[in-house]
Amino acid sequence: MSSVEQFGYRQELQRSLGFADLMIYGLIFMVPIAPFGIFGNVFAVSHGMVALAYLIGLVAMAFTALSYAQMARAFPMAGSVYTYAGRGIAAPVGFIAGWAILLDYVLVPSLLYLVASTAMSSFVPVIPVWAWLAIFVLLNTVVNYLGIQMTARITRIMLVAELAVLAIFLVVGGIALAQGKAQTGALTPLFEPSSFTWSVVLAAASVAVLSFLGFDGISTLAEENREDARRLGRSMVAALGVAAVLFVVQTWVAALLTPNRAKLIEAGDAAGSAFYDTAAFAGGQWLSVLTAVATAIAWGFANSLVAQAATSRLLFAMARDRQLPRFLAVVDPKHRVPVNATFAVAGISLVLGIYMSTRTNGIGELASLVNFGAMFAFLLLHIAVVVHYLIRQRSRNFWAHLIAPVIGFIVLVAVVINQNVAAQWVGGIWLAIGLLVLAGSYLLGRRPVLPTEVK
Repeated sequence: MSSVEQFGYRQELQRSLGFADLMIYGLIFMVPIAPFGIFGNVFAVSHGMVALAYLIGLVAMAFTALSYAQMARAFPMAGSVYTYAGRGIAAPVGFIAGWAILLDYVLVPSLLYLVASTAMSSFVPVIPVWAWLAIFVLLNTVVNYLGIQMTARITRIMLVAELAVLAIFLVVGGIALAQGKAQTGALTPLFEPSSFTWSVVLAAASVAVLSFLGFDGISTLAEENREDARRLGRSMVAALGVAAVLFVVQTWVAALLTPNRAKLIEAGDAAGSAFYDTAAFAGGQWLSVLTAVATAIAWGFANSLVAQAATSRLLFAMARDRQLPRFLAVVDPKHRVPVNATFAVAGISLVLGIYMSTRTNGIGELASLVNFGAMFAFLLLHIAVVVHYLIRQRSRNFWAHLIAPVIGFIVLVAVVINQNVAAQWVGGIWLAIGLLVLAGSYLLGRRPVLPTEVK
């Protein structure tokens, strides 16, 4: 197992996670029932071809997962794409990659808390959204502070619960289809000739890909992985594959049972209730309530728990290299977690989540911004694979180190181009600010420099 000491760091985090822990962590980050929450939006944008949108999203993420696996072998350290682009290409590029994916990692917990708090407030309106948000943030911060092993134990329990709810929906949905409740042809969720255009499907994939974001979070736990670095990459690919099967199956069944299809495509799903309406149509109000509450708990507790952990590790890695304030690199001596980074993520999530809860379309705005940051950072990841392996190491493994990264890059470019225009603008502004910060570092004589690299 590679040591972080050979890259100029001290081993401060606790190595206690195995392959199963990492894969479960990735699955919880992606949320096996993630499509429940955004099903209506993907359905509307894809004109009902939800399964196809998720399959294209899988293709984009599959090649990205392969690139992550390659870079995790070369640089088994916390920091995700920040570390890979910085050491695979150059430190300044790593800063921009880290800055870009911060838009994903920092905003994801806020998005998750907001979705969950909104759902819970609809069931228990006496408790306002901001109060639910504070409850979720406090609970997750305590669990993450107690250490990565505590987080791992909680995620195992939550995964079983989510899979149980998903199994119930699929069984009830299957019975409904057997009873003749299908609202469209069996292949319509995959291909609808009258509505199919690449721009429509790619735009839908840019939304659906939100469900896949999270497998990359496994890479932030590299310094807590107790096994060979190759296992880290394999756990990412395995988690992505399992999640993809679950996403396609559940959206296929839901798309076949969705009532008022034309209205949903035309008007969209501003209330975010399309999946729960479909569940009610398939099995009754009890199933609608079950899936809605499960979504709230999965997003607000399980998913945001691991999102907070991943984000704190990214902040820790960048601060350790003095590319963010140094206090974020402080590690709690007892629990061996980046304590200040954990609290910082909690504070940002609380403030931003409460603010966005006051906006008319706060959830939609956050979702679009999250995707842009991740997609741009993934583009730099693919470049890093080619530069590090093919150019520097003179690798002759052309599939893993040239063909796969290039295909992944091209697919991601197509997805980014078809993203929400507002997300492109705000994401572009965020990147521009990052470039200004980088330029300021050079002017102040503090250009990004990484500790001694392995020779």
